[in-house]
Amino acid sequence: MNKAYTTLLIWIPLLIIAQALVFNHVCILGYAVPFVFLYGLVRLPFTMSKEWQFTIGFIVGVVLDIFSDTLGMNALCCTMLMAFRRPAIRLYVPRDDEIMERMPGIKSCGFTLYLKYVLTCCLIYCTLFFTVETMGTFHLWRLCGKIIASTILTVALILCIDSLTVAKREKRL
Repeated sequence: MNKAYTTLLIWIPLLIIAQALVFNHVCILGYAVPFVFLYGLVRLPFTMSKEWQFTIGFIVGVVLDIFSDTLGMNALCCTMLMAFRRPAIRLYVPRDDEIMERMPGIKSCGFTLYLKYVLTCCLIYCTLFFTVETMGTFHLWRLCGKIIASTILTVALILCIDSLTVAKREKRL
C-alpha cells in the first residue's frame, strides 16, 4: 500500500472525529460552519478508482450523519462531491496527464491551482448541504450567506491543514 493511502487512512478518521466532536458545534455569527473533514476527501489521489472514491465519500458521509444526526445529508453531499472532484480540477487543468499522477495539494499543484480546486469542491459541498438543509424553510439571502461564509472558512482551514501536513518530497506540477 502506498504511503499516500496510509496517510489518508489515518487522517480521514481523525478529521471525522474532529468534525463530530468539535467543528459541528462551531457556527460563527450563525452562518459559517467549518467542514474540516473535506480535507480528507479533496486529498484523495486522482489515480484512485471512481468506485473507491464514491465508497469512501459515502462512508465518510454516513459516519458523519450518525454523529451529527443529519439523516443522510452528509452521505448525499459527500457522494456528490466525489462525482464532481475530477470535473472541478479539469476546469483549471485540461490535460489528464498533468494531474492524474499526483495527490492534490499545495506542494504538488501550486497554491493557485490548489486554491481554485479546493474552493470549487467546498462550494459544491456547501451549496448541496445547505440547500438540502433549508428545503422546508427557504430564505435565499440566509442560504447564500451560509454557503459563502462556510465555504470561505472551510477553504481557509483546509489550506492551513495542508500547509502544515504536506510532505516535503512531493513534486510540483
